[in-house]
Amino acid sequence: MLTKLAFKNVFKSFKDYTIYFFTLVLGVSVFYLFNSIESQTALIEVTKSGRDIIKLMTNTLSGLSVFIAFILGFLIIYANKFLMKRRHKEFAIYLTLGMSKRKVSTILLIETMIVGVFSLIVGLILGVGLSQFMSVFVSNMFEADMEKYEFIFSIQTCIKTLVYFGIMYLVMMLFNTFTVGKYKLIDLLQSGRKSEKIKLKNPILCVFVFIIACVILGMAYYQVTFKATEMTSGKAIFIPILMGIVSTFLIFWSLSGLILKIVMSMKSVYYKGLNSFTLRQVSSKINTTVISMTVICLMLFVTICTLSSALSLRNEMVSSLDRLAPVDIVVYKEKNIPEDNTACPTEQIEDSRVSIEESFEKVDFDVNKYFKDIVNVNVYTSSDFTMRDSLEQNIDEVKKEYPFLIVDGVESIMKISDYNKVAKLYGNETLSLNEDEYAVVADYENLVNIRNTGLEKGQQITLNGKTYKPKYNECKKGFLMISSIEVNAGIVVFPDKTIDELNSINSQTEYLIANYNAEDKDGKKEIEEEILNLDKRENSDKIFIDAISRIALSESSIGLSALVTFIGLYLGIVFLITSAGLLALKELTESTDSKGRYDILKKIGADKKMISKSLFTQIFIFFMFPLFIAIIHSIVGLKFSNFVLSTFGGKNLLISIIMTTVFLVIIYGGYFLITYFSSKSIINKK
Repeated sequence: MLTKLAFKNVFKSFKDYTIYFFTLVLGVSVFYLFNSIESQTALIEVTKSGRDIIKLMTNTLSGLSVFIAFILGFLIIYANKFLMKRRHKEFAIYLTLGMSKRKVSTILLIETMIVGVFSLIVGLILGVGLSQFMSVFVSNMFEADMEKYEFIFSIQTCIKTLVYFGIMYLVMMLFNTFTVGKYKLIDLLQSGRKSEKIKLKNPILCVFVFIIACVILGMAYYQVTFKATEMTSGKAIFIPILMGIVSTFLIFWSLSGLILKIVMSMKSVYYKGLNSFTLRQVSSKINTTVISMTVICLMLFVTICTLSSALSLRNEMVSSLDRLAPVDIVVYKEKNIPEDNTACPTEQIEDSRVSIEESFEKVDFDVNKYFKDIVNVNVYTSSDFTMRDSLEQNIDEVKKEYPFLIVDGVESIMKISDYNKVAKLYGNETLSLNEDEYAVVADYENLVNIRNTGLEKGQQITLNGKTYKPKYNECKKGFLMISSIEVNAGIVVFPDKTIDELNSINSQTEYLIANYNAEDKDGKKEIEEEILNLDKRENSDKIFIDAISRIALSESSIGLSALVTFIGLYLGIVFLITSAGLLALKELTESTDSKGRYDILKKIGADKKMISKSLFTQIFIFFMFPLFIAIIHSIVGLKFSNFVLSTFGGKNLLISIIMTTVFLVIIYGGYFLITYFSSKSIINKK
């Protein structure tokens, strides 16, 4: 009997369950999607390093899932609370007919299980389908071989999903039982007549608070845009974040009291059609949800910034590898270490007296067999030449703008002939210098800007008793060490004669730059393995060389970008679902409470078209208001993200912003449409 009634209630109230069902399906599919990555990629051929990265990534996502489960659990319980409120009169009828509260709880339990099981099935089907695309995405990211790939269903992830959502449902069932136990018949019968008390705010106070909020927000924006270089500690970053949170709350609090007053002063607008009713409804909703609106706005802001930044970092790190790692390997070692250097072992001091090729010969590694396009260069430092010497004319200005910049460190210097050999191999611009000129090569944007302040003013440098002037009034873009990001803080290039005559050489580092003598990827990997296994050869303890390879850079940059991308996507999508879900449920609750007002509108002659337009306008403003503020925050937030990403080489956010917009339109827009049609169904229901 109770089971039959529960099934009937579910099918009868299917429209009421739409938001609840939509949220559950999205939650289950996203949960399965991100927790099944390891299973989905088990058959993909990747390197050992790539496999380790995938394992780290899946462990991180698994730990993050506990936090995600709490968020989704809160959202599900909140959605269930709305459904309970919608059915107060129905429960009152059950109790009036003599049904016990225990039987009402049993009906709710069965209904919850029906919707839950159906949602879990649909969510898992959707998650399994999407996970196949995720496998392609991961394999593309890790440049993996998909030949052995086949469709796979992760039983382990399915069980984990069922356990997590089972716990949520258990909590929700206990909540329902407790809530029904507290119900009183009189309260259930009068629930539709009760409404929230709305306290009108003093418009003068609202204007004053709004101005203060704008000032605080402006100060926060200024800090993260024009003072971004000074954000070197957690405290420095936390202050503008706190200012942004407080100002956002004050903006919603003040605008909730100002919107109606402002529009009421515009008589031609206020009294047109149902505008007066619409605006009072909107003002009432915002007035009673200031804290909720603030939290939702901040969650949307985090979503936009997280998704955009994560996707941008991945795109930039992968695409910049060809440009910043144009050769296969760079081997380097310190040369001519003084005999009295107690920090270095005797073997290293002896090895510093020979070239890199001779070091390789000690372990029977034939450089000419494994390498081609070989270039040998040297980089020097001098205790007589520091960064302060490069910025002497405007050192105070630089220190004021960049207080944490270390200007007393020695500069890296190169012969122009050596640098031009590297530039030709890398495909970069070569340089030319007269005997009294120097040039600066750099690509790390922040240091480039600092160095350009001196070069633009013709900063002269004195070295070895001779004065040199800059050949170019800005840094020339270039680098020596291959990397996945732009990290060259600066190399000062001098004429060869200047370096040859330099008496105060502090250190010398030799570099051997080359490509692998192989025609395909497999051949290059074999040579890479030979280099990695050098420490297993005889006399390996007598050589002291370091190396960085394009393959290693590729794997590390892919690993970092994959980790950041998946965490960003996971958090961003869940935050977006939560934000949109909270707005939708709040709006549906308001529509339920306001049904009587719409009935009055019908009685005084308002047709369905006018009422539908009014409802659409209310929901549109209610959804767009926090999103609009979040977008404004995000414009500034993404500027700061751009500054941070420039450290990693990422600057182009356009593609990632477009992808983030797609997520917003699909999920946020989906919730908006479902909310509108569900609200329309509520107010039209007889």
